[in-house]
Amino acid sequence: MAQGRTARELDPGGDSLESQSSGPNRGGVPRVDASDHDVHRRCADRGTGEARLTAEDEAYMRRALALARRAGEAGEVPVGALVVRDGTVIGEGWNRPVGAADATSHAETEAIRAACRGVANYRLTGATLYVTLEPCLMCTGAIFHARIDRVVFGARDPKTGVAGSVLDLYATPLNHHAAVEGGVLADECGALLRDFFAARR
Repeated sequence: MAQGRTARELDPGGDSLESQSSGPNRGGVPRVDASDHDVHRRCADRGTGEARLTAEDEAYMRRALALARRAGEAGEVPVGALVVRDGTVIGEGWNRPVGAADATSHAETEAIRAACRGVANYRLTGATLYVTLEPCLMCTGAIFHARIDRVVFGARDPKTGVAGSVLDLYATPLNHHAAVEGGVLADECGALLRDFFAARR
């Protein structure tokens, strides 16, 4: 990672997610094409390639987008996340490393902490985490330790994403795996990030 930074903490003028694109999108978050990467359609049985995306997935991603906007309004890079189990939102959060003075306060970790507190258990078996940006290494570790079953994300992160972009930790022989599916409302998730960085130039 450039100077130890992630896409959620970057200076718009630095070596960031928003500076990695080329062609028409130069200077903005890269477009996400659901057909250009197999990570966009991956399920628990990794050999089938079948999607399990539902109308509820889109609805929950829209909630994650609303949370991401809260981060943007606070001057944080706009990423939002929520944890859902049995049809109920049990935790949600948004990016806040600047406001919290805490490098670990990514949207995913904030949502996981809230969910664990809410159910009084550090294990979130049976849960799905929705996040507007592909998880980084740190957040993926938290996802695995919490035993979250499934991850659904919006835009890819070509700089620090580890669900298929830079690495694919979800395909490694670790003790716990989560199914992962990406590209849900990717254009909207990407546009939110692109607009955030453009406003700060």
